[in-house]
Amino acid sequence: MTRILADLPDDDIKWLDRLAEEQGKSRAAILREAVSAYRGENSTSWLERGFGAWKHRSDIDDAVEWQRLDRAAWTRPWDEDYADVRAENTQPFDEDDDRERARHEAWLAEQAQGRSRK
Repeated sequence: MTRILADLPDDDIKWLDRLAEEQGKSRAAILREAVSAYRGENSTSWLERGFGAWKHRSDIDDAVEWQRLDRAAWTRPWDEDYADVRAENTQPFDEDDDRERARHEAWLAEQAQGRSRK
């Protein structure tokens, strides 16, 4: 390993020293990690660490179905695809959502009538 001499502002050195102390590492170790991250050498390591992280979860039977349901939960009554998503996944929706959808459609109809009168 090659040794370097680098000039850094005092504030950066103080910050590095605090970070090193918090993490129980040397200043040099912190700088090596920063350079490595900056270069992107570990850019996919998070993916490798996370791959299969949920494989032992017993509350998710079918991962694809779970993902569809999770995405459906983000659909709001005023979204254009609400009716399609609601028909496919009834679980995340209730009567309040349907009432809100009806109010939204009524509002859209009013807006359309207002434009047609002009």
